[in-house]
Order: sequence, then C-alpha cells, then structure tokens
Amino acid sequence: MENNAAMRTWLDAFNLSHPLVIAGPCSAETEEQVLKIAHELKDSDVSVFRAGIWKPRTRPGGFEGVGAIGLKWLQRAKAETGLLLAVEVANADHVQLALEHDVDVLWIGARTTVNPFAVQEIADALKDTDKIVLVKNPVNPDLALWLGGVERLYNANIKKLGVIHRGFSTYEKTKYRNNPEWQLPIELQSKFPDLPLICDPSHITGKRDMILEVSQQALDLNYDGLIIETHIDPDNAWSDAAQQVTPSALKQIFKDLRIRKITDEADDYNQRLEGLRTQIDEIDSKLLNILGKRMKIADSIGALKKERNVAVLQNKRWNEILGKMVLEGEERGLSEEFILKMFKAIHQESIAHQEKIINS
Repeated sequence: MENNAAMRTWLDAFNLSHPLVIAGPCSAETEEQVLKIAHELKDSDVSVFRAGIWKPRTRPGGFEGVGAIGLKWLQRAKAETGLLLAVEVANADHVQLALEHDVDVLWIGARTTVNPFAVQEIADALKDTDKIVLVKNPVNPDLALWLGGVERLYNANIKKLGVIHRGFSTYEKTKYRNNPEWQLPIELQSKFPDLPLICDPSHITGKRDMILEVSQQALDLNYDGLIIETHIDPDNAWSDAAQQVTPSALKQIFKDLRIRKITDEADDYNQRLEGLRTQIDEIDSKLLNILGKRMKIADSIGALKKERNVAVLQNKRWNEILGKMVLEGEERGLSEEFILKMFKAIHQESIAHQEKIINS
C-alpha cells in the first residue's frame, strides 16, 4: 500500500472545522433507545451515529447484540436525524446486511483484525465498494498485523479507508482498559500520513471520567477524529456501561477539548523550536553513548558469569534495580509506567549481551 492523498478525500468531504466525531451506544438495545440517542446527538459536533449490532463477547452467555433487526432501527435514526451510520462487521454476512440497510461506515473490530482470513473475507465482500471502511488495531500491539488488514482492503479496491486506535491488551495492570501504546499509531501515522487516524478513547480507558483526557492526547497528536460510546442511561447499558457517556456529557467534552494548530509559521516560534530540538538531539546522542557504555559493562558481567558458571538472570538484583529506578524517576518527574518500560527494555538488551558472551 502506498501513500495516497486520495485516501483522505472521504474525510475532507465532511468539510468540518473540527475533528470527525463518531458517537452512539456500544450496543443497539431497543428501537426507542437508538432513536432517543440519535436525536440527542443530531445537533452536536457528531457526524456519524454508531451502534453495535453484533457484539463479540470474550465469554459465552453475555449480550451478543440484537442482530439484524437493529439495522432497521438505525435506518430510521438516519432518516429522522440525517446522521450517517456506522456499525462493526465481522464476516461477509454482516457486510451484506449492512450494505442492504445503507450503512455508510463499516469498521472491523480488534478481535477480527487479528484474523487475516476474516479480514480477507470482509475485503472480498466489500470489493470495489464506495463505503468508508475503518480498521481497528488488533488486540495485541502488532503494527504489521494492523497494516496488513488495511492492505487487504486496499487491494480489494476499497479506497475510503481509515484506522481506529482503541488500545492494546496487556498482561500488566495499568490505569487503562487497553494500553494506548501511543508509539504504534504514531509510527503508523509517520509511515502513512494520508491514512485517516481516529481515536477510540472509550475502549482505551474503559472509564468515562478519562474520556476527555485521552481525547485531548489524541488531538494533541494530530488525530483526525474520535469515536466515543454514548448512551442515554450509561449505568444501565447492556454492554460496557462504565465507559459510556451521556449525550450531554459528550457535548461538554466537545466544549472542553482544545483543537490545536498543526504548526505556527511565525519566525520566533520556529527559531525557539529549532533551538529546543537541537538540545534534544544532543541529549539523545549522549543517551546512546551512555547506553553503549552500559552494555560494555554487561559484556564484562557476562564474561565473569561465564568464568564462574553463574546463571545470567538474577531476579533479586533486577527487582532491586526496578524499585530504585521507579523512585528516582518519580523524583525527576518521570512516570512509573515509563520507567518500567524503559528499564525492562534495557534489561532485556543487557541479558541478550550476557547470553551472547556466555554461549560464545
């Protein structure tokens, strides 16, 4: 897949003065619920009304969506409000039903993106369509898999494409439901700047009181839009109650968000920015030099362990280092999450150096 400015044409067609907003309930529950939410959203910054019709559940027995009958409710919502429609599809049958009910935006969910066979089935069913198709990131932090899903659709001559960042599963507990791993969508954005990028703060956070914070982070990173789960009675929603906001809360989020300029052409801004970037470049060079010296010491430790036939991994020492670095990092204004990620990467490289020496 090549960069192609035409990929942004569908987004530009909305002619918005603000990022694209897709909103609506996690699940369509009743016709009354769907219509009420849609009507409360129609006079806001929302352009596309979303609702889950088929809901993939982690374990059997949970609410798995109302099915095709919900598409008729969405059709009525579209007719009455003028909002475009968006639903998740997971197979060719879903695609066919969505097309028959004039759904405007189809998205592929995280559980489906991980399965190339399923994505290919959807791509074949949508071949040559002029509908907008969005691909959520896979559950696991795998950029190649995410891009592979987009490429399958692109190869089926589907040009109105975009991606949704909904965060990634992690074994470790964090404050997020799905860890954002911002570096992955940033890398995707740098490789394919013409591919519209939408943030799903509902699934990243899993908590309605964090929606504003993550939405602002996304806009600060030049995301093109947001997809936010919205319900008239979130606490009693049939699925994902904790992460849904009311229409009035959503409108307040719009008011509180700050839309930033992409850049500033003023000479004083660019001079100051260039000076600060030069400082960062110098520090980055010093960091690499220090890390190189650290790994040479790791090589010496590996040689000593080889000489005395000692195991590479020393868990007690490693845990002591982590605890100490977290405390020192906090004193320097660095988050625990960042310190853990950084030192785990450094530790893994150190272990690899020692193993190489021991096994040589």
